[in-house]
Amino acid sequence: MKTSDCKSVLLALCGFIFLAPSVASAAGEAEVRGTVQRVFEQLKSRDYSSVYDALPASSRTRMSRSRFTSALSRAQNMYVLDRLEIGQVKVSSNVAVAETVLYGRVVRPLETESKIVVQQYLVREEGNWRVATGDSATIKTFLAANPAFDRKFPIRQPRVYIKQNGNWIEFNPQRVPRR
Repeated sequence: MKTSDCKSVLLALCGFIFLAPSVASAAGEAEVRGTVQRVFEQLKSRDYSSVYDALPASSRTRMSRSRFTSALSRAQNMYVLDRLEIGQVKVSSNVAVAETVLYGRVVRPLETESKIVVQQYLVREEGNWRVATGDSATIKTFLAANPAFDRKFPIRQPRVYIKQNGNWIEFNPQRVPRR
């Protein structure tokens, strides 16, 4: 092999070695985005059994499929999902977080546009991403095993907003007068 050919091959290999983590990271982020989008579509279409399948094993052992699907069915009478925005996604080993905004409409007790700003936490089990957002015990376990990730992306409580007079106003249930 000529010297120039060897240099070209070595440069290509070096480039691949330096780019491989970025490509793997981008692939991981794409998988996380795909999982979050798929679960949102399942929620929107009321395919609660499939949403149950996307939960981590620890969540599925604590709650039966029928109890889970029944709870989501009851909630569908209060809130209707419209669309999802997925923002920044971070992946570290077997844990990921995706910044999301879920848009929809509150239908009971009053009809109004709303949005929920929430971090979607995911864990990788058996090669698949599982959505652990509502399962704080599972999230805390995985974050304890990944302290650097936990420091960068601490759990934030979801924030709910409703639209009033064309503006998004944060909804605070403690301020709503009870009848």
